[in-house]
Amino acid sequence: MEAFEYALVLGATGLESDVWLTADGQAVLDHDGLTGPPWNRKPLSVQLREDLPGHIPSLEDLYRACGAEVEVSLDVKDPAAFEETVRVAGDFGALERLWLCEADVGRLRSWAGAAAPAKLVNSTHLDDMKHGLAGRLDELRDAGVAALNMHGSEWNAQRVEQTHEAGLLAFGWDAQKDEHMLRLVRLGLDGIYSDHVDRLVQAVATAR
Repeated sequence: MEAFEYALVLGATGLESDVWLTADGQAVLDHDGLTGPPWNRKPLSVQLREDLPGHIPSLEDLYRACGAEVEVSLDVKDPAAFEETVRVAGDFGALERLWLCEADVGRLRSWAGAAAPAKLVNSTHLDDMKHGLAGRLDELRDAGVAALNMHGSEWNAQRVEQTHEAGLLAFGWDAQKDEHMLRLVRLGLDGIYSDHVDRLVQAVATAR
């Protein structure tokens, strides 16, 4: 929670995490989805919320600490967490600022109605696009997806333009070096994910 709060102090306009569902049905935020020592790792799905380590917050904790006005992007690592994630964001009046990321287009399509007005994001790689970028963009538009999210290294000016022409936003993740951040800002990406908020804010300011 301290990292989320400090990111906002540094100027982040959105927060990102991965969401999972506990055995008692709570949406919690963690990267690996496992806890415990290497010889006894347990998935969050078989653990109660109250038994998790203190550093793993719930989605409710995030909204209580950071408010409902912040943009929140969640990689739905456990599809079972989808409904609870939408419910919690709805209770806080934050659905319009919720971005739900998923690799499978079919799953995104199935979520489209229930997720609204939250936005859906396809997080993927060029190599995973059977029919190329153009085919994937057609799929996403038809599925009601709002944004395409690829590794920052996979974006170039033509792909950004193609994505925008299809009516989708272009997101890039893993922007960790200053030159990479600046490149993505100048390409016109609509969202950039980085661990280094202060440097990303500076890159945006420099590009302007």
